[in-house]
Amino acid sequence: MKAFFVKHRKLHIWLLADCAALLAFFLLRGRRGLMNAVAEHAAAPLRRVLGRVCYLVPFSVMEVVEVLAALLGIGYAVWSAAAVVRARGRRRERAYGAALGAACALLSVWAGFCLLWGVSYWADGFQDKSGIYAQPVALEDLRNVTEYFAARVSETAGGVERDGHGLFAVPREEILANSVRVYDGITETFPFLAFDDPGVKPMAFSRLMSALDFTGFYSSFTGESNVNVDSPACMLPSTIAHELAHQRGFASEQECNFLAVLASTTCADPAYQYSGWLIGYVYLGNALYSQDPEGYWAIRETLPEEARLDLAYNNAYWAQFQDTAVQRASNKVYDGILKGYGEERGIQSYGTVVDLLVAYYR
Repeated sequence: MKAFFVKHRKLHIWLLADCAALLAFFLLRGRRGLMNAVAEHAAAPLRRVLGRVCYLVPFSVMEVVEVLAALLGIGYAVWSAAAVVRARGRRRERAYGAALGAACALLSVWAGFCLLWGVSYWADGFQDKSGIYAQPVALEDLRNVTEYFAARVSETAGGVERDGHGLFAVPREEILANSVRVYDGITETFPFLAFDDPGVKPMAFSRLMSALDFTGFYSSFTGESNVNVDSPACMLPSTIAHELAHQRGFASEQECNFLAVLASTTCADPAYQYSGWLIGYVYLGNALYSQDPEGYWAIRETLPEEARLDLAYNNAYWAQFQDTAVQRASNKVYDGILKGYGEERGIQSYGTVVDLLVAYYR
């Protein structure tokens, strides 16, 4: 046994170090005070440093890293297979070394993710810091808040640039450029949201992200907020606000959806205001429809034609990716990740944003 350990000594030490780090995380993650300390004094500073470096270039470093990682993985698999074939009498030993090296690399990435981002799932979130908590929603309150959001959509729909078909047509470049000021209107109310926003980056593989059912992605390894610029522009401002909520260290998707609405609707930029009210109306309207279809349609009819066109275009865009094998696989993987880090409802946790919206706006 000793001789076997010594033969792959470095890899075994690497493996033990990975396992020790992951075991420590899973044993200690329930200690809120410790997770808060690690998140505030280790993870957040590391992400900010990584972000400052990666934001020196205009393209998404995250995407470059992902492509290089995929190529490296393929190259390693081919090289290892060739090495095993050449080993002849030592093929089993060579195969073990190759598999162990791959396992160690993957575990190191997992351990790094737990440090940089996983701790945020177990640290204080927006609800803890603000004192605003999701609560059971009465149907009357849901109906009233949905009606309120519909009225705000009507007020702001005419204040944004539109094309000849009446669709939202604010240039994406302008929306991206204004992203650094999204949270200016809300930081006075919630000072802990203050952050030196570096902005967001458009993803080169945006069409692929749509197929995977992603509108944006925050990378803790590069400190970058990345957004899908292939999807309808009317939702881009609120998507940006969502990703910038992750920049502030909030891991919960439901809280970041709420913050996207809150930040966008208090922003001075008309495009962000409209997008925030619109996505908030979508969350609330979907919830209301499941409980009171007639009430939903009565409110839906009050929306201006411009908003209806934007919603129809958005629905048509996403319909082309609906229920594909790629989307189902992506959702299943992401659902597992969310549940693994404490989001017990998985992807369904996105619906909880309605409880927060009603608690705040009623």
